[in-house]
Amino acid sequence: MPPPRALDIARERNLDLVEISPNAVPPVCKLMDYGRYKYEQAKKENEARKNQKTITLKEIRMRPRTDDHDIDVKTRKIQEFLAEGDRVRVSVQFRGAEMRHPDIGRKMLDEIAEVLKGSAVIERNPMMEGRMMSMIVSRAPGWEPPKKPLPATGKQHNTKGQTDAVASAPQHAQLSDNGDVAETAQES
Repeated sequence: MPPPRALDIARERNLDLVEISPNAVPPVCKLMDYGRYKYEQAKKENEARKNQKTITLKEIRMRPRTDDHDIDVKTRKIQEFLAEGDRVRVSVQFRGAEMRHPDIGRKMLDEIAEVLKGSAVIERNPMMEGRMMSMIVSRAPGWEPPKKPLPATGKQHNTKGQTDAVASAPQHAQLSDNGDVAETAQES
């Protein structure tokens, strides 16, 4: 179809003539509402951006003299970060005379890596950067974080003012004359 004829049809229908592939022979054009098309494209991009997860780099810092229990707590925190899909930089900071013993920091990082073996992959091995030794870990492919158990319900309190003996007595159901079920407590 010649271009002037296509433009006339587009004007009649109150649409735009949009060139889809200009390099084809003959060039391919389409009748559409271009403003609406741009709006729908922007909407699709926003929806795609909303659904994607941005991976952030979290950092856990320790010192060479950090106690074992504190290391365990920090290791659990690393696993929480990994469960959320984040990468984690685990750092050991050295001060003063601690700088003479980087082997202590490397040993700490190796122990943490051993604990995280099934749930994390080491992206960057421990390396010294100034006064800090750090490694980067990320979630292992195929690893699913353990599900948190539902919180246990609290102890139920006796709100009717009954004594414990009556409240803990066995309950029995009786039918009344009109067919309703009435519960009665038997005292022992």
